[in-house]
Amino acid sequence: MRRWDHEAVIDAMQVRLENYPAMMRVRRQTVEHPFRTLKYWMGSTHFLTKTLPRVSTEMSLHVLAYNLKRMMSSFGIAGLLEAIRA
Repeated sequence: MRRWDHEAVIDAMQVRLENYPAMMRVRRQTVEHPFRTLKYWMGSTHFLTKTLPRVSTEMSLHVLAYNLKRMMSSFGIAGLLEAIRA
């Protein structure tokens, strides 16, 4: 039997989660917010396209728009344009 080269990392993470279960609750809340926001932007409905490649593209565009909007609110439009040019 062989173990994955980085199995120790997963074991350490599991120990941390068992010792501090509140960490996982915070992580779940943090991760859920973007998905809830994206779903709201999409109108809490289905994807407009069909087939996995097209749905994947549609989701990628939603995520890109979400990330750009967050960056604009964090850095401002001028700061974002400056970062893009760099």
